[in-house]
Amino acid sequence: MNDSLEPIRQAIGAYHDPYLGQTLAEARAVRGLERRDGRLRLALELGIPVGDYADELRAGLEAHLAAAGLGAGPLEIALSAAITAHGVQRNLKPMPGISNIVAVASGKGGVGKSTVAVNLAVAWAAAGARVGLLDADIYGPSQPLMLGLSGQHPASPDGKHIEPLVAHGVKAMSIGFLVEPDQALAWRGPMVTSALTQLLSDTSWGELDYLVVDMPPGTGDIQLTLSQRVPVSGAVVVTTPQDIALADAERGVAMFEKVSVPVLGIVENMSVHICSHCGHAEHLFGAGGGARLAAGRGIELLGELPLEAAIRAEADGGQPSVASAPGTPRALAYQRMARRVAGALARQRRDSSQLFPKIVIE
Repeated sequence: MNDSLEPIRQAIGAYHDPYLGQTLAEARAVRGLERRDGRLRLALELGIPVGDYADELRAGLEAHLAAAGLGAGPLEIALSAAITAHGVQRNLKPMPGISNIVAVASGKGGVGKSTVAVNLAVAWAAAGARVGLLDADIYGPSQPLMLGLSGQHPASPDGKHIEPLVAHGVKAMSIGFLVEPDQALAWRGPMVTSALTQLLSDTSWGELDYLVVDMPPGTGDIQLTLSQRVPVSGAVVVTTPQDIALADAERGVAMFEKVSVPVLGIVENMSVHICSHCGHAEHLFGAGGGARLAAGRGIELLGELPLEAAIRAEADGGQPSVASAPGTPRALAYQRMARRVAGALARQRRDSSQLFPKIVIE
């Protein structure tokens, strides 16, 4: 160990990453530190997708070191990801090949849950993760439209398993791929849950770091049954700032807690309206509601997303904001939300099946 680097090593370990929600030392992220050719070189391994994070992390670390009086010039970072499987409900087994299933839910409809779900999935894929998206909203499947896959149908080479369609680097499955757009599904709850569990298990997902499940809105029998049957590593609850939406979102949080699904946090959608003409920002539905709900339930506020006409137009056109408008404030808001969700999941307990050896008795 180079003793002259120890103060810098300690300072780097004390850096609190805003997306991991912990210090780099707590995350055991530091893999190496050396000075070569007059430059400081740092190797880090994070439990989140990192493909679009190196520049922001480097700037944060350089500012952190400078504030500590340890400015050492430009910092070179070798950044890698190690996305591991995390625990699911005690009575369920993880799905083979899928490290983490993340449910995106809402207590009521109309809060933009599906827009959040598709941008979450696309943001993770753009950052280098292997991602799938299951549209579990049987009565109102919107992901075919939002992914630009309307009218396309998946193939079944062996007559038993379905090959997912792919858009923006995301593998996708939806009941909307299997029925006509104008066909109404007049199904009762048991038929819906049976169809969804079949879509989940019969789709050839391959190896995935994350499978995002766009849940039906509400907290009724269908949502409760799905939460009990699908091995979920964590849930994200989407709300808007007004009181009526927050009350329903709180019921959604309570539902997941009852079935032992960790709630990763709250996403406040339509938080602030940005005028497309002058850029004026206005809180049309109130301000701070998501933060109050998160604080009251002792969970994290994962993001405050804007209300913009462009987001609606991009989703309707099959080009989610993260894919179609990279670098814009709206796309960055979704990317930062996606990193916080991944960071909250990374802090959960790991899948116990990976912590113990298999015992075979012959």
